[in-house]
Amino acid sequence: MAHSSRLPRYLCIAYALLTLYVCLHPFKGWVDSGVHPLGFLLLPWPKYNLWLDVLLNVLGFMPFGFMFAAALDERRRVGRAGRIVLLAMLASGLLSFSVELLQNFLPTRVASNLDLATNLLGGVLGALAGLRWGRVFHEGGRVQRWRARHIPAGHIGEVGILLIALWWLTQLEPTTTLFGNGDLRVLFDLPAPLAFSARRYMLLETAIAACSTLALGLLLMRCLRESSIGMLAVVLTLGLALRSLADYVFLVPADPLHWASVGGLRGLALGLVLLAVVSRLPRWSQHSLASLTLLVSTVLVNLAPDNPYVDASVRTIQEGHFLNFYGLTQLSAALWPFFALAYLSAQAAVTRRY
Repeated sequence: MAHSSRLPRYLCIAYALLTLYVCLHPFKGWVDSGVHPLGFLLLPWPKYNLWLDVLLNVLGFMPFGFMFAAALDERRRVGRAGRIVLLAMLASGLLSFSVELLQNFLPTRVASNLDLATNLLGGVLGALAGLRWGRVFHEGGRVQRWRARHIPAGHIGEVGILLIALWWLTQLEPTTTLFGNGDLRVLFDLPAPLAFSARRYMLLETAIAACSTLALGLLLMRCLRESSIGMLAVVLTLGLALRSLADYVFLVPADPLHWASVGGLRGLALGLVLLAVVSRLPRWSQHSLASLTLLVSTVLVNLAPDNPYVDASVRTIQEGHFLNFYGLTQLSAALWPFFALAYLSAQAAVTRRY
């Protein structure tokens, strides 16, 4: 009997939590406006709307519907298709309704029945796609075959995949140094401890990029059954491509190679050289070194001065979906090293147990 992977379930839960964060960001100014919380359901259809917003609302819920259907369609029975689509629609509706209900209490948000309707449509379309193509996650499917070859069995392997995917998301944050995650100052609105100077910033940028590259490579080794240069190349290449996209979208003027500074390139090269050296160490040594380099890179990120040139060139987006997404990338970049450290600790505990 074929069984589904647990990965779609994890992705579905993670996507739902990210959706809640995106739609309620920045979580400030909660107030009772005096309007009935369910009043938005009876409002007339908006006279004016941006088709881009409508499209993004539909597309935004399609991954949730896709993963929800893929997680439920375990036995590949056609007779269950209608029930799965109905459950996906109900789940999408519950998630969207919760978001719209909470937005009543945020002055920067407007609850909308149009958003609810388009989110429902996106969930249904995603569920239909999940029934058609979601079986790649099942036993014998492409994803499962790839996972069996490269990823350790059990929950720890699938969480590692999610962790690498989250690292890709952090690369859409344009204000950090190359691969520089873990800046807690953006969460607590703290000033930089060091004043800016070009030399100091370049040295720290080099050190951060080197430590972060080394930490990522070591972490990837811990997520795989065997070390793979090809896998590392794919992860890094896609990460740099996403960073280039962020620099193109959020910087004014657009500069897709803004990350390729002297310090960033030196740090990347140094990190790869160090990774080639330590890849010959025993796996337990690599595990300890991964935790250490994560801690060092996080400390350096929080010590690094703010770059006034980056701050002046970041496009200020005060409303719409881009503000939501920008808040999500900031949060992900700030917390990613701590998720990675928790993952390494859990992996060590599981290894000792067996």
